[in-house]
Amino acid sequence: MPRTTSRVPRALPAATATAALALATALAGPAPAAAAPAPGARAAASGFWACAVPSGHTYSATRSTLSCSTGGGFRTEYYVQPPADNLWACTTMPGFTYSATQSTLDCSTSGGFRTKYLLRTPVTGLWACTVPSGFTYTSTQSTLDCSTSGGFTTKYLLRAL
Repeated sequence: MPRTTSRVPRALPAATATAALALATALAGPAPAAAAPAPGARAAASGFWACAVPSGHTYSATRSTLSCSTGGGFRTEYYVQPPADNLWACTTMPGFTYSATQSTLDCSTSGGFRTKYLLRTPVTGLWACTVPSGFTYTSTQSTLDCSTSGGFTTKYLLRAL
């Protein structure tokens, strides 16, 4: 009876490495997509993943990673971005108001739903969820747009002082 030997093709280790890299990339996921800016608005500067959010910045997504761990466990990593008009952000920022909210897992640091805010540069004629310093309002409406708890809230038509 002829003897046969099994050989692993030389291309298999390279193919395995390529597949492992593709799997790691898929698990890490791409950077979150930026919200499409409103007509005439400037798009937000590109962000980056970091273990902490620097002063003057916000974040638009989180993920659990070992990269930020100092003690061997999973920690939160943040997709850091400078605040900008029409950016969906996980925090409100000084100098901005917001015009809508959404309940999402994007901002979660512990696995639960959190509020995300559509940051807006305050200008006369903007319907906003808050009245920033230097502005008053000329009209109101009851809406779910600004809700952080599921109920109706007030939205304000801004006018600069």
